Amino acid sequence: MLRFAGKKWVITGALLGLLILGVQAKGPAAADPAAPIALADLPVQGAQVHALVMQGGPFAHDKDGSVFGNRERLLPNQKRGYYREYTVPTPGASNRGARRIVCGGPPKTPDACFYTADHYASFRRIAP
Repeated sequence: MLRFAGKKWVITGALLGLLILGVQAKGPAAADPAAPIALADLPVQGAQVHALVMQGGPFAHDKDGSVFGNRERLLPNQKRGYYREYTVPTPGASNRGARRIVCGGPPKTPDACFYTADHYASFRRIAP
């Protein structure tokens, strides 16, 4: 609630909470797919997977190279089938882990690739 008290406006808990949630919903700049990450700044495994993408494989996981649906709508909007995902191994993980590279466009010569370290919650464009 917003109310006037004496000579100033006072924001009470419920309205303050909504304002804070609104600021948090926007998220950090790193969640912006336009915020680039240099290839050299990827984990070593990420750089290795990126190199494999550019040469067409071979890939360690059956799911590598499969269509990424962009259901989160964090990447630029494209037709289904445009994006493909690749697993970036996580040392010590007993499964595929959360790290991925998602590339859009033709295999071996993608238009753009993006890195996510948090299983599609945020992406950063890999700078060429």
